[in-house]
Amino acid sequence: MGSYLPHTEEERGEMLEAIGVHTIEELYRSVPQEMLLSAGLDLPEGMSELEVRTKVSSYAQKNRVFQTVLRGAGAYRHMIPSVVKAVMSREELVTCYTPYQAEISQGVLQGIFEFQTMICELTGMDVANASHYDAATAAAETIPMCRDRRRNKAYVSAAVNPQVIETMRTYCFASGTELHVIPARDGRTDVGALRGALGADAACFYLQQPNYYGMLEDASAIGALVHEKGAKFVMGVNPIACALLKTPRECGADIAVGDGQPLGLDLAFGGPYLGFMAASSAMTRKLPGRIVGQTHDGDGNVGYVLTLSAREQHIRREKASSNICSNQALCAFAAGVYMAAMGERGMKQCARLCASKAHYFAQELQKIGLDLLYQGEFFHEFVTKLPDPESGERILDALAREGILGGQMVEGGLLWCVTEVVGREELDRAAAIVKEAL
Repeated sequence: MGSYLPHTEEERGEMLEAIGVHTIEELYRSVPQEMLLSAGLDLPEGMSELEVRTKVSSYAQKNRVFQTVLRGAGAYRHMIPSVVKAVMSREELVTCYTPYQAEISQGVLQGIFEFQTMICELTGMDVANASHYDAATAAAETIPMCRDRRRNKAYVSAAVNPQVIETMRTYCFASGTELHVIPARDGRTDVGALRGALGADAACFYLQQPNYYGMLEDASAIGALVHEKGAKFVMGVNPIACALLKTPRECGADIAVGDGQPLGLDLAFGGPYLGFMAASSAMTRKLPGRIVGQTHDGDGNVGYVLTLSAREQHIRREKASSNICSNQALCAFAAGVYMAAMGERGMKQCARLCASKAHYFAQELQKIGLDLLYQGEFFHEFVTKLPDPESGERILDALAREGILGGQMVEGGLLWCVTEVVGREELDRAAAIVKEAL
């Protein structure tokens, strides 16, 4: 293996001489000796390719893949059409990276452009960026978009995914922004508490739809309240649910974000996933990351370029309100292929199946004594009460023994999720196992 450093010994010597030292050790003379490595690294001997393959395979066998998944909480198992992986695994696409040189990156740029266009169609918003790392970072990035000198307090509903709230806390701590969590009541945002909390210094309020407990919020009314207080309204949405519910634009959102994982990406033991962000035209120049646009050259041929990157670190450096300088290009491409393959009709059918199967399973659980913790409309997730504190683990263990990943433990009950890939026989079998475990 060659040296990781690209410079020759002669070039290194010239650089050292230019700064007034003769050796690398002399360059680090101010570092205490006890901190310097005096002997070789304590690493095991190298292995052959066969030995490495055997070792890694033994690690992989420790992963457990459940045949039936009844858990969501931010990551969902959906049917992925074969065309998605067939297209994105092509060698010219699987290695796609940042398209700095537009003249040789037309395919990657077009893929991002199509992704942006479809995200706008799905959310009803005017403009979308090239993507984010995941939903949590996309949500946190909306706060600098809305903050200014007068309005420097951000608000988020307690009914939002806890991981999103924690990521927001991290971003706000680093920027000195106050983050206030609005309590939830009966599984939804407490609108009265929100009304009382929003003041003249409120920059934005973040609402998840459907929320972490699967419940549908009155997003339009909440959006009107937030705007009445002069703040920006930000919605975190499930892209599959967007095919059936009111779009964020119809609810009055200024910014819409979410996780694109349901759009053709495997659960993959936690990632990589895909965050998307769309906004109204008034917020375009505050979008983080990059935006790909379509243009024409001097001969009238269609071309694609990096149109805008107003908030990136290489543009404004220390004055930038965001340091996002990359995007999940391959994941975004997969999401674009998925949406193109499914089309409007396919995505609506997927959403309807998710909702109908979840409601069927909720009814079956209620028949055996697991009542809903929260009343009202839900999409494909819901919370059931537990008869006693120990019953939750008992239910999950019983399901796991039969190859079923049960719901997520939350305060007061179990958060279940059903998607279109789970059949009625699987749901009936799961309900029978739960009944026996009770």
